[in-house]
Amino acid sequence: MDNYRIIKREEISSLKKQRCHSDDWTKVWVDPDFRPERVWDTAFSGDIRLGVFDSKKELPSGIRIQSGICNAKLHNVSVGDNSCIENIHSYIANYNIGYGCIIENVDKIYTEGISSFGNGVDVSVLNETGGREVPINNKLTAHFAYILALYRHKTELVKRMRDLVSIYAKKVSSGRGTIGNNVTISHSGTLKNVVVGDSTTIEGISSLINGSINGNAYDPVYIGHGVNAEDFIISSGAKVERGVNIVKCFVGQGTILGKGYSANDSLFFSNCLGENGEASSVFAGPYTVSHHKSTLLIAGMFSFMNAGSGSNQSNHMYKLGPIHQGILERGAKTTSDSYILWPSRIGAFSLVLGRHVNNTDTSSLPFSYLLEQDNTTYLIPGVNLKSVGTIRDAQKWPKRDLRKDPVKLDQINYNLLSPYTIQKMLNGRAILRELMRISGETTDVFSYKSTKIKNTALINGIRYYEIAIKKFLGNSIIKRLEKTRFKSIEEIRERLRPDTTIGLGEWLDISGLIAPKTEIDKLICGIETHEISKIADINHFIEEMHRNYYYYEWTWAYSKIREFYNIDPEEITIDQLRQIVSEWEDAVVGLDKMLYDDARKEFSLSSMTGFGADGNMDECRLDFEQVRGVFEKNPFVAAVLKHIEDKTALGQELIARLEDTP
Repeated sequence: MDNYRIIKREEISSLKKQRCHSDDWTKVWVDPDFRPERVWDTAFSGDIRLGVFDSKKELPSGIRIQSGICNAKLHNVSVGDNSCIENIHSYIANYNIGYGCIIENVDKIYTEGISSFGNGVDVSVLNETGGREVPINNKLTAHFAYILALYRHKTELVKRMRDLVSIYAKKVSSGRGTIGNNVTISHSGTLKNVVVGDSTTIEGISSLINGSINGNAYDPVYIGHGVNAEDFIISSGAKVERGVNIVKCFVGQGTILGKGYSANDSLFFSNCLGENGEASSVFAGPYTVSHHKSTLLIAGMFSFMNAGSGSNQSNHMYKLGPIHQGILERGAKTTSDSYILWPSRIGAFSLVLGRHVNNTDTSSLPFSYLLEQDNTTYLIPGVNLKSVGTIRDAQKWPKRDLRKDPVKLDQINYNLLSPYTIQKMLNGRAILRELMRISGETTDVFSYKSTKIKNTALINGIRYYEIAIKKFLGNSIIKRLEKTRFKSIEEIRERLRPDTTIGLGEWLDISGLIAPKTEIDKLICGIETHEISKIADINHFIEEMHRNYYYYEWTWAYSKIREFYNIDPEEITIDQLRQIVSEWEDAVVGLDKMLYDDARKEFSLSSMTGFGADGNMDECRLDFEQVRGVFEKNPFVAAVLKHIEDKTALGQELIARLEDTP
């Protein structure tokens, strides 16, 4: 009220001449510089606040439109400076509208009652029948949701986290909606109880009901044609367009939903992509991708995942209802027409091929293939470590981070090899060795948790895991000792000693965040004891964990030197370090050569089938090279060769420094 004045009698007269009407002109307040000639054919009721309408705004086509209000009915509305509101078919009620907005050709926009605008809505993830509900909110992270959904055995924790969301939802509740600054809403149906953040564009939607759209000037949100959304939160940088239907969903930063995608009771965190298919009760962690028709993701937890066309899962045994759930750990992928019977848990960076009708748990055997033959699941452990596709995925994820918002909700660790995956490989190697010990080395096929492992696959799996473990531990040591010349072995040992004791023991992947279990337990304890009393404080704690990852990682790696190499790092010698670096070099180069050979398959004669139409073999090869290029000049292949060269030089440089150390 301090920035407005009551409308003058002569301004009322001008407005009446311009076919404007008000039930009570004393409730119409205006900016001191208000000019009535910019408002016509408008009906006012309730409390009205009007800014100045002096400027014009240029549209993408080059057309410039004058700010002002035309052909509208406003009830309890505040309109910011230089906004344009015209051709409102029904009305706008109970809204604060920012400056620089364009609202045109819209059915109605209104807030009814006291609304939390989607905050606090329960989303039944993983279990369609309930029991793992996550109340969505503007500050929701994949990590908060992970703990709340999966740690149901900690009843006090769950109660406290739900209370924090409830407190936040009450804090943002209001009887008036908000449309931020520089928002465009055009050619759309109904917006009911929706908060719209700055710089958002909404065009051609059918209806948006009870939600928050958290765009901002750094990272706007786009909501496009034919969208229907109810009970939702849409985060900054997201795009939801082309006939999408979502009910009870959270859409994370940089996520894209389009091409008729439908979802209910699902969470999509940062940089997900959903097109054509369907999701139901899905926990889609960062970089979950599904863009094929007839692909159904249901009652599952995913991250860094790509669903092949026709992929689906079954959570219904036709007994007690759709009560089952499953997990594909980070980086797991499904091929076309794959099927998984829940409950199952698939190990990190594994590839699922075929239809798997038995419940299985391969979480201790990451980087595997799951093949189906005669209704039996065959497991090939560790083979995905030498797949060129796995490495390409790891390289492309950071490049595909669409988030421009300076405040990033999800803390994402992109590392392919980390304490989380290496500890699984250590366990996996032990499991495979034990299978061989129990069944005998000459056994043709081993049985493991409803899967079969052939003898050669088991032996190779042990070898692949050992290569990766040596690569990780060698990387860690080389990083720790880089760019430093040492005067003695004592200096080297001192440098190797960790900076912190945090990092020992088990590590977890909390939907994109890789962290020591001890720190997750500390966070949980802080929430339970009310020491951590705000959602913002939880998010800050998680950010700190993510920021300190490499300190914690080295503490863990240091402890594994003793376990894997049977070397006490406190007494390590130059010769032992030289041997570790030498084995690291062999592992890195050996793995790169496997990737090189795997990439070459894409340039084989069989891959040229269909090229050089109507020509001979030479023309076939020339056509292939014009489209796909020459193998040696392929960017990925060139990068592998450069990686071999660089890592070899890095290892030799460290060995030279070690040899110079007295």
